[in-house]
Amino acid sequence: MSELSNLDARFMAAAERLARRGLGRVWPNPSVAALIVRFDAGAAVLVGRGVTSRPGMAHAEVNALNQAGDRAKGATCYVTLEPCSHYGRTPPCAKALIEAGVKRVVVGMLDPNPRVAGRGVTMLRDAGIEVEVGVREKAMHALYRGFTYRQLKQRPVVFLKLAVSRDGFIGRAGEGQVKISGALSMRKVHGFRAECDAILVGSGTALADDPQLTCRLPGLADRSPVRVIIDRCARLPLTSKLVQTCVDVPVWLVCGNAADTDKLADLAAAGVNVIRVPAEETGIKPSVILSALATRGITRVMVEGGSRLASSFLAADLVDDLCVVTGDIVIGEGGIPALHGLDLADVLKDPKFERVDAGRFGPDSFVYLRRRGA
Repeated sequence: MSELSNLDARFMAAAERLARRGLGRVWPNPSVAALIVRFDAGAAVLVGRGVTSRPGMAHAEVNALNQAGDRAKGATCYVTLEPCSHYGRTPPCAKALIEAGVKRVVVGMLDPNPRVAGRGVTMLRDAGIEVEVGVREKAMHALYRGFTYRQLKQRPVVFLKLAVSRDGFIGRAGEGQVKISGALSMRKVHGFRAECDAILVGSGTALADDPQLTCRLPGLADRSPVRVIIDRCARLPLTSKLVQTCVDVPVWLVCGNAADTDKLADLAAAGVNVIRVPAEETGIKPSVILSALATRGITRVMVEGGSRLASSFLAADLVDDLCVVTGDIVIGEGGIPALHGLDLADVLKDPKFERVDAGRFGPDSFVYLRRRGA
């Protein structure tokens, strides 16, 4: 690898780390990062950096250019995703780079959005700017899977998290929430939440546990995802913690068209976003749920409970990432199986998944699987 290629890879890796900070915060837009670097007298100097702002505000390239000012002229811009070429709520970023006089643009991956899809690179090259595409491309495809899925598959990426006891249960019948994971595991789970646009639970979990489903890591309270409850009959009580806090952290309730109109009106009046979709007697199909979420801009969703909901997504072949945390406790008699109608051991051996990580969070063990080819 040449010295320049090595520098390109290093700066792109830095941009990727910066982009990850915006995950879960800027949907429906992708979290993009841009670095403006000057190469003067053999030294590389970072003069500007930026990440995607909240929807409707400046994109990463513009934020980086604003920080760099006149020093952007003749510099190199490292950007994790192809600069946009169209007018939306903001002007094209490719145009901003051209007007700033940058000499070279290094792109992590092309934008899968059909409105861009190579047009940004073409615009830059037509203006005489040197463009390099595909630096750390594999890592960028992983970073932008949710955005890509929403563009091409009309659904978000689905991450299923399960916490099970040593004997394979997620709780004990009639006891509500049972603490299975240790403190380190819970910190990791809250970190997962912070990187997702939405967290999804079924009505059974919402009723039994009365959860908050927020990110409670120090300094990351504002990173709590949209809380989505799959509640075909709209059973969620107005007194639940979810409803009581929906002004602070959004709550979306996905219900069937036949749900009680008066109850839905009460929930809406309390601040819950009610989403009515077609439903069957057995529940709401996962594909219908994901379509409704994608239509509203969600790109990354975390499914966190309960066993029926998790099983329905697995049975529908709509799980992309799966993390199973095994706690150091035994539940024994009355235990609720981790999955309904499926064997977790069989799921973990399913050839469509590959193991990408495994280890321990303190006393707990974990395994992280990803769909092959994803």
